[in-house]
Amino acid sequence: MLRAPAETKYADELAYLESIDTGPKPFTWRLSPRMVRIFVLGSERSDGIDREIAQKWFGDRSFVERSIVTLASDRGLLLIGDPGTGKSWLAELLAAAICRNSTLVVQGTAGTTEDHIKYSWNVSMVIAKGQSRQSMIPSPIMTAMERGMIGRFEELTRSTSDVQDALISILSEKYVSIPELDDDNIVFAQPGFSIIATANSRDRGVNDLSSALKRRFNFVRIPVVTNKKSEAEIVRFRTAELLRRHQIELELPPTLLDILLQSFADLRAASDAASGDDDRLESALSTAEQIGVLEDAILHSHFFGDRTLRAQTLAGSLVGSLARRSPEDLAILNKYWHGVVEPRGREGGEWGDFLDGGRQAISTLS
Repeated sequence: MLRAPAETKYADELAYLESIDTGPKPFTWRLSPRMVRIFVLGSERSDGIDREIAQKWFGDRSFVERSIVTLASDRGLLLIGDPGTGKSWLAELLAAAICRNSTLVVQGTAGTTEDHIKYSWNVSMVIAKGQSRQSMIPSPIMTAMERGMIGRFEELTRSTSDVQDALISILSEKYVSIPELDDDNIVFAQPGFSIIATANSRDRGVNDLSSALKRRFNFVRIPVVTNKKSEAEIVRFRTAELLRRHQIELELPPTLLDILLQSFADLRAASDAASGDDDRLESALSTAEQIGVLEDAILHSHFFGDRTLRAQTLAGSLVGSLARRSPEDLAILNKYWHGVVEPRGREGGEWGDFLDGGRQAISTLS
């Protein structure tokens, strides 16, 4: 499996937590809210359990607790934030912990239709036997309703208003009517059903949510991680997963991780101070993009280098990943390299190599 869902990847941890769980469980939840939190955020000594549970999502505990309470209250949960802030990963972890199935997902796009969140038909079966429940193809959301599970809706604001309106009735009435059938023509949601939706705060104005739909959700805003310590933990965690997946033995030098974190912090500060969009990188400069830069550098070092991560390679990956618009992004990165990296690079060391690698990458792309 190229990428195992959370309930498969962490099956042993979930089974262990369920075996020792004595807390009250809402609806048909597999774990109590306390155990869901431990699964997502990792165990602490005060939790009093014999086995260490690894932290899987890095962020403020209050965001996770409010998300869990929302789902226990039978309301929809909307995770909103900038790209790369871990919204989808948190949604997957919550669904895996609560119902052991995080794969009931609808991806919101301009082409998403009402059928994608309700049902469609198997045309060949309809021609052969007519319309029936057997010839109906339930959507992931309808499947979640029937099984009392968590359905996920990714990028809600990318879908059209018609699709969003159809979601209102599901969240409020908790059933779906099937007018094509005479009998057995209503699918009722079972206890435990809820929806976790995600929305990109940068998509504001694309397909804004109606006030009616907003009322059906509890909002949890996920901020960009700016704390260096937390960000370093996330990057190390994801990098370790990457190395295991590719079976790569490669050390991440702490000095290079510091350079990567500092570079993103500098670029974020410059973006915040910019007066217009042309003076900002198109990249969201999120933690996920840092991980992408590091992944690119590690794979390049493994396959085309000497299997040692070096500052020049990291700089080339950073420039290549963030220079999405030409010439605007290249001009911003060039200004950063001359104004910030160059003074640090004069002292030599890793910053000096980082300076040379970035200059070469910018020159190549210009």
